[in-house]
Amino acid sequence: MRVLQPAEWSKPRGFSHGVVVDGPGKWIVLAGQTGGNEAGEYQTDMAGQVGTALKRIVKLLGEAGAGPEHIVRLTWYLTSKSEYEAAGAGIGAAWKETLGRNFPPSTLLYISGLVDTRAKVEIEVTAFVPAK
Repeated sequence: MRVLQPAEWSKPRGFSHGVVVDGPGKWIVLAGQTGGNEAGEYQTDMAGQVGTALKRIVKLLGEAGAGPEHIVRLTWYLTSKSEYEAAGAGIGAAWKETLGRNFPPSTLLYISGLVDTRAKVEIEVTAFVPAK
């Protein structure tokens, strides 16, 4: 994977503008993961839910023989801009714990709600594992 970063553009914080994937390999597409745990319980705070969603993503990637370094796209659906902004430090810590220093292309959308009304975030993932 090669990150697309035109020299004259400022480098984005927390994501990349795009990546190029060239060569044979395997694509992994995950359904949106919410912040609910295995028992279907949700923490009440945005950072906690993001942390749980990211842990679920890493677990699913592992099932496919992949890791966070293989993520080529994230799409976030968030129910509250103000809660997301207020949870910045906690979300950053959850990101560092699960995804490390990987900053794939990301899109964040603010929506009026998710199917489970307790959910504050849902994150979709596309990943690519190059053939060995």
